[in-house]
Order: sequence, then C-alpha cells, then structure tokens
Amino acid sequence: MKIRDIIKDKEVTLSFEVFPPKTDAGYEAVEKAAAEIAALKPDFMSVTYGAGGGTSKNTVNIAADLQNKYGTPVLAHLTCVSSTKEHVKEVVREYKEKGIENIMALRGDIPKEGRICYDYDHAMQLIYDIKSIDDSICIGGACYPEGHVECARQSEDIEHLKEKVAAGCDFLTTQMFFDNSTLYQFLYRIREKGIDVPVLPGIMPITNAKQVARSVALSGSTIPQKMKIMVDRFADDPEKMKEAGIIYASDQIIDLISNGVSHIHVYSMNKPDIAAGIMRNLATIIR
Repeated sequence: MKIRDIIKDKEVTLSFEVFPPKTDAGYEAVEKAAAEIAALKPDFMSVTYGAGGGTSKNTVNIAADLQNKYGTPVLAHLTCVSSTKEHVKEVVREYKEKGIENIMALRGDIPKEGRICYDYDHAMQLIYDIKSIDDSICIGGACYPEGHVECARQSEDIEHLKEKVAAGCDFLTTQMFFDNSTLYQFLYRIREKGIDVPVLPGIMPITNAKQVARSVALSGSTIPQKMKIMVDRFADDPEKMKEAGIIYASDQIIDLISNGVSHIHVYSMNKPDIAAGIMRNLATIIR
C-alpha cells in the first residue's frame, strides 16, 4: 500500500524505522528485531540504506520480508550520493520486483573517502529519476526543521525543499528534533512558501546519554534544557534513562497530535522494546 494513501485515509499514523546490518553476520539479529517491531502493527516501517549502497541487498530483503511475511507496508530508502544512474535504475527495478512501492529518496552522507561518482548532487535529481522510471512509485523526501547543516540559511534549505516537491516528492519526513516549537515554526515557514505535501515529524527517543552528543554531531539538533536536565538526572541508571527517554518522546508525540500534526515517524533504531514502549504509552490515543 502506498504511504500517501495511508496518510490520506487515517487520521493518526505511527511508523517505525529499522536499519540493515553492516555485514551479513548481523542479518539474523536485525531480521528478528524488525519482525518484533512489525508485530506491534505500525502503519508502516522504513528500512534505511547504507552509504554508497553498501547494505542495499539487506535493505531489499528486510523490506520485502516485512511486507510479504508480516503484512507491514514498507518504505525502502535509496541514497544517491555515490550511485550511478544505472545503479539507481537497477535498485528501483529490484524494489518493484519485490512489490515495494514506496521509496525514501535521499542524497545520503558523503563517504569519508570522498565521492565515488558524480551522477547525483542532490536528492531532487534522484526523485526526478525515480518518477521518470516509474511514475506510480510513492516517494518520500527528507526535510530539516532546524535547517540543513550544509546550508548557510534556512531560507536556502527551504528553496531546495521546494525543488524536491516539484520533482515529485509525495511526502516529507523530518530530521530528528527535540523541541516541538522548532517544528511548528518550520511548518509555518514552508506552508508560507507553498510547500503543501504531508510532513511526518521524525522523533528520536533518547535512551542513553551518548545519543545526545551523537545526535548533535550528526544532525545539528538543538538539545532543549528540559532534555539536558533529564539526561543529567538519569544518565548513570540505564533502565531509568531508557524509560525517561521513551516518556519524553511520547510526550512530544502527544503534543504533536494535539496540535494537528498526526502522522509520526519514530527512529526506533532496531530496538523493539523502545518501539513497544512508545506504542504502550500511545495505545489509547492512536487507536
């Protein structure tokens, strides 16, 4: 089922993300975690894609299993930063053969060793190519409530976002954020610029102290004082820290739904217990 239709048909949706293993040796553990999250009956699940397609085989297999074995709609990622146009055609063909009809089109992080090829500079080009290959595919794109780290101004980032939507993006999923006012301000700015596709907030439950520094380094996310106090209080007790992080994320989601932002994507990091905790806290609200 296409995600654009799921969003249209349901008042509230909740989805989770998993990432494939870096090596085949880790496949079984990830497959098990993905199956446990699928058993929670989310509205859909996304499966990420390694830089340069390093885990593309595992992305395809996990996504296909989620959809075909467990009946969970899937959003399979595809990054283009180190891909040729021919490779993109091949991956899209393989997704279609597996019955996958939703693709998250991303530029991806530039590998540490530098770019391998130069067919793509931006996700907008990938979105355009996917639409050219098969116009029926539902395409998601990324957006950044606090601005992309490579853009000097948020206005510049929003102009790039308009290009993604014009190229054929059906919906957007945000980078993680920890203060909902950041999202509300962002939504006001993009709607003012005519970007009217659905926007799914990306929520990252912070369940250990190390995640805070990692989140700031990777995405430039601002850590609000409320979260800093929580981490300081519970960092030395893993169980309390995990539960506090689940509650913080749940509170974010409840506030979003209360304010009419009701299609939520959770970066669950292959952790069924975290996904289950979120579902437990929201069971009555999302049913």
